[in-house]
Amino acid sequence: MRTNTSYRTVAGAIALAILLAPAFAAAQEPTSEFGEQINVTEVLLDVLVTDNKGNIILGLEPEDFIVEEKGEPVDIASATFYSNRRFVDSADLAQRLGVERSEVPVDRFFVLFFEDVRRYDTAFVSYQLDAIRWVKNWVKSDLLPNDWVAVVGWDAQLFIYQDFTTDNDKIVQALNQVAKGKRPGDLWESRVEAHQGPSLAKNLPRGDELGKASKRMFAALETVGQAAGYITGRKNLLLFTIGLGDVPVGGDVSAAGVLGSSPSSYTPDSRYYGPMMQRLNDNNVAVYSISVLRDDSDVDGDVAQLQNGLSVLSSDTGGRYFFNFVNFRDPLEQITEDNNGYYLLSYRSEYTAEEADREGYRKVSVKTVNPTFSVRARQGYKLGG
Repeated sequence: MRTNTSYRTVAGAIALAILLAPAFAAAQEPTSEFGEQINVTEVLLDVLVTDNKGNIILGLEPEDFIVEEKGEPVDIASATFYSNRRFVDSADLAQRLGVERSEVPVDRFFVLFFEDVRRYDTAFVSYQLDAIRWVKNWVKSDLLPNDWVAVVGWDAQLFIYQDFTTDNDKIVQALNQVAKGKRPGDLWESRVEAHQGPSLAKNLPRGDELGKASKRMFAALETVGQAAGYITGRKNLLLFTIGLGDVPVGGDVSAAGVLGSSPSSYTPDSRYYGPMMQRLNDNNVAVYSISVLRDDSDVDGDVAQLQNGLSVLSSDTGGRYFFNFVNFRDPLEQITEDNNGYYLLSYRSEYTAEEADREGYRKVSVKTVNPTFSVRARQGYKLGG
């Protein structure tokens, strides 16, 4: 979600496009004898609404949602449903539910982000290989022709194994590289410029600058979020990792220094979490955190702290946290179902320059009038972004 005024265009009937260039609509409303400028911006929230079985709810109108800023309700201007496929076969049913039918599905975007788990314990490599095996099956069986996938990795810096593509063979090749622990080559300018379609690489730092910008995983996620923000629509980042945290200066990232130490040996760092989360939110990136460990058989107090960070991050960005599942097929199927359709809510928000300087980031809460529905949405947006 961006604080700058955004516009939507429709290809066919439901294709999504949000212009990212700053375009504020400012109104002068004197609030003191000297006057004060009030910034008015359109806020866009993509919201997933499901029942208790995970089925997407259709036919909701603006009055079915409750959005609050700073604890106060806002007037929702529109609630438009967008999907990657046609949910409704009958034109009459589509009209009754208020769902537009179209032959042109909305593109879906997935970033597969793999942390190198060897930094924790080489014994965890088998878990990651299992995850990659299931992801390859998911790519081959579940992805649709309009699904764009990028593959990235992190081990003290960010690596791009595959830019966004709809070519399943290229995605599988990139996953094989991750499985082998083979680092990809540099982002050659000629290759980046030749890439067709949406791109992460075109918006990433080049050469050594990429390494400097992504030394911590917090920074790597923030860097990916910034690059993905130039691509219109909702982006889904599937984060395969042990947890979200940091090792203190001088700390040992080996098994003895992390897993075998006291709970204070590393903790999520608030200095980095806030900026990262806000950057992801501001660029419409939802994080689906998937624990590489799957269950609690190898979790001690330290790892449990890191996994708490994953749960918070997914909640704050409108994604989901997956832990204690039978196999990796389970979260992948749920993520696929999650992103078959969503609502785009639009409303106007006002703030002063003083509020933008003081707050920086404004929290938002979203729920439905029907309390039985499950709602997931990002938790805020950057003022004056």
